[in-house]
Amino acid sequence: MNEQHADKKGVIAITGASSGIGEATAERLVNEGFSVALIARTEAKLLQLVEKLGEGSAYPFVADVSNYEALEQAFQAIEKRFGRIDGVFANAGTGASSSGIEQGEVKDWDTMLGANVNGLLYTAKASLPTLRKTQGHFIITSSVAGRVALKGSVYGASKWFAYGFGLNLAEEMREWGGRCTTICPGMVNTPFFDEPKEEKLQPEDIANAVVFALNASDSSCVREVYVMPTK
Repeated sequence: MNEQHADKKGVIAITGASSGIGEATAERLVNEGFSVALIARTEAKLLQLVEKLGEGSAYPFVADVSNYEALEQAFQAIEKRFGRIDGVFANAGTGASSSGIEQGEVKDWDTMLGANVNGLLYTAKASLPTLRKTQGHFIITSSVAGRVALKGSVYGASKWFAYGFGLNLAEEMREWGGRCTTICPGMVNTPFFDEPKEEKLQPEDIANAVVFALNASDSSCVREVYVMPTK
């Protein structure tokens, strides 16, 4: 690790880092003593977050998770900057504007699956070589929607993929001492929704789950965190 970051607990890369769960998690991790690499599509938001967190703790990289080459470049740049990557929070994702299959929009599906399915695959593929070096940790944002049946929900199906993918990846990473955690939140009050959901989970609740998984003892792996709002 570079001398500038030698006193940090570790380096965590976050996709979908510029708002919502990603932003809250970045802030919590920096407060916990980690360095963070922030990956998102919007440069202006990333730079604002870096200014908030401090250039000594946060590093921005503009990339769309549905573009494998961009992610590959991002992880190479992050490893070069910090000297290592100890964890990846694969948090980027999106939904569809129209629900159901018959009334759904194909263009919406292409965008959503590009982020929720391909983006997850690409993030893992691009980051696993460097995580292997540190016996690192891969954390996934799935959803309660990936554990229940929702009428005609393509979004839910994409989160079923994320849930199953996390279980399978955990077994692959276990072979070399890596850990994988799948987080399944209920409804979270994020910019994902047009109207605020103040009585539901807050982004900070999911940030807490990420820190809980990362801080598990070396002899254990938190495979799944299932978080629901109290109301």
